[in-house]
Amino acid sequence: MKIALKVDIDTYRGTREGVPRLIDMLKKHGAGATFLFSLGPDHTGRAIRRAFRPGFAKKVSRTSVLENYGIKTLLYGTLLPGPDIGVACADIMRSVQEAGFEVGIHCWDHVRWQDGLAGAAEAWTRAEMERALERFREIFSVPARVHGAAGWQMNIHAMRLAERLGFSYASDTRGVCPFIPVWNAEPFSIPQLPTTLPTLDELIGIGDITRENVAAHLLKLTAAPPSPQFSVHPGHVYTLHAELEGGNFLPVFESLLEGWQAAGCQLTSLQKYAAGINSKLLPRHEVVLGQVGGRSGTLAKQGPEFLAAT
Repeated sequence: MKIALKVDIDTYRGTREGVPRLIDMLKKHGAGATFLFSLGPDHTGRAIRRAFRPGFAKKVSRTSVLENYGIKTLLYGTLLPGPDIGVACADIMRSVQEAGFEVGIHCWDHVRWQDGLAGAAEAWTRAEMERALERFREIFSVPARVHGAAGWQMNIHAMRLAERLGFSYASDTRGVCPFIPVWNAEPFSIPQLPTTLPTLDELIGIGDITRENVAAHLLKLTAAPPSPQFSVHPGHVYTLHAELEGGNFLPVFESLLEGWQAAGCQLTSLQKYAAGINSKLLPRHEVVLGQVGGRSGTLAKQGPEFLAAT
């Protein structure tokens, strides 16, 4: 079984501190991964507006946000100016590529995308994506080929723009297997490689799951392919966060790496995961907005298979 490791990097602290730790850990275990960067300002403090969403306060209390993100990060964009991550951390970002890992785009401004995309117009969406693409080229001197939306937030404009802006594949959604997306009966061509496993912050504090047993719980979930009927490319996509697995939860992540490798899993990047897929054989699925256990709000999910009228 292949497990693609997708590293979402949301903050300045996650880039500056978490990314180097993850590079060392992944190299230690010979594991591949894809690092997706937030390339503009860190405005994490503005996420306070989510306090009014159902379930947000419970998630914050379960996952020790202050401990994992730090007080300065939680003030960026409000009482403290938000540092420009792509300017301040360009050398760290390039070190990921130099270490042999795939790099791609998460967003320009994480909070702005996650909180503003749902009702955004095409011009707003295009401006955010083009700013991220331009900064990516400035840092890496090559165009980005993979997009993984912040907070799994997508709209119809973002789906259309991903086609025009040159991405080869994307991981913007939650689901059970790779698929070709359809939005309100409008088909697209870029394969979606959805996150198939829950994240640490969705699990810890739910039922009897704790920091001490969450790795064992995730390893049980990966004991079988996510979609047994899907035989084109069995495997999983696991999304980790530089602020968590690259911080206080680094020992948990190492337990996951060791467990997956002991089970014979191949730990790889989205690029290599996608390379093993024949896109002509992928099913078409609607992209729908829905909820995921342990996470507040709605996000883009793999919906029912799309069967065009004949």
